[in-house]
Amino acid sequence: MKLGELAERLGCALEGDAGIEITDVAGIEEAAHGHLTFLSNRRYRASVANTKASAILAAPDDGPMPVAVLRSQNPYLDFARALSIFHQAPKYAPGIHPTASISSSARIGANAHVGPYCVVSENVNIGDNAVLHSFVTVYRGAQIGNDFMAHSHTVVRERVRVGDRVTLQNGAVVGSDGFGFAKQADGSWYKIPQTGIAVIGNDVEIQANSTLDRATMGETHIADGAKIDNLVHVAHAVKVGENTLLCAQVGIAGSAKVGKNCVLTGQVGVVGHLTIGDGAVITPQSGVPNDVPAGALVSGSPIIEHKNWLKSIAVFSRLPELQKQVRELTAEVARLRART
Repeated sequence: MKLGELAERLGCALEGDAGIEITDVAGIEEAAHGHLTFLSNRRYRASVANTKASAILAAPDDGPMPVAVLRSQNPYLDFARALSIFHQAPKYAPGIHPTASISSSARIGANAHVGPYCVVSENVNIGDNAVLHSFVTVYRGAQIGNDFMAHSHTVVRERVRVGDRVTLQNGAVVGSDGFGFAKQADGSWYKIPQTGIAVIGNDVEIQANSTLDRATMGETHIADGAKIDNLVHVAHAVKVGENTLLCAQVGIAGSAKVGKNCVLTGQVGVVGHLTIGDGAVITPQSGVPNDVPAGALVSGSPIIEHKNWLKSIAVFSRLPELQKQVRELTAEVARLRART
């Protein structure tokens, strides 16, 4: 594709030869002749001088470049859009594999691709253009919208509701039983029936081996546009707001509420029955035992304001030195008192 055409499709201002042939997109250090690369992190600014790419996506204020430039207000986003142009998602031919088990009461929309050994149970409704890869299981009564993509070994449990354009990566489970047990007089545990459901909004992606429990009563709800990384656990009756990101190994205990546009980074743990306000960011390995205000940036376990956590960490690294100083000062005070 000519660089000029690519600039037009991305809506970027072109500086350089519109006739340059672009064959692929690559990172700034891996790019070769014919590639488009991008600069969105200033830490890679020094790599620009040595790039072998033929063109680069850069912000309007990123200064002169040694190669042709596509000036973008959001180079990272336009890099992603360029990837979509050069690496389009595969298409799957409509049809149902003969080894798939489809209930006679299930309804599957037009253009569906159902792979080997899938199971679609009673009273399931699936919209148009669904792709179910091998070994996908949909329990009875599940309701799924259009453009559903389920990779191998995903499970949608009974009565779960799934919106349009939802993607489940390999091994994701939606609507598993919540972890609810009541202790009996003899010390054994009585399983609390998990009678609720899980509801997934539109444009949600749930990545590999993540689990979303159904509610004990009512519903677990993942709002439109939320993205859930690998190995995330969302417990029963949790509410996750629009466009929120839950990164790898996040765990959210029952009945917690996470607002919209939040980012919970890797290995964040959230106690149940609390509220995280809209736009909050929680940094890696933080423990959240209480409510988080909207727009907050917090760190640590238990969490404190991020700027205070940075100060605390700076002190923590100096504790052996400070301890030595305290011992020396204590000894000096004791000597002074002895003289008097």
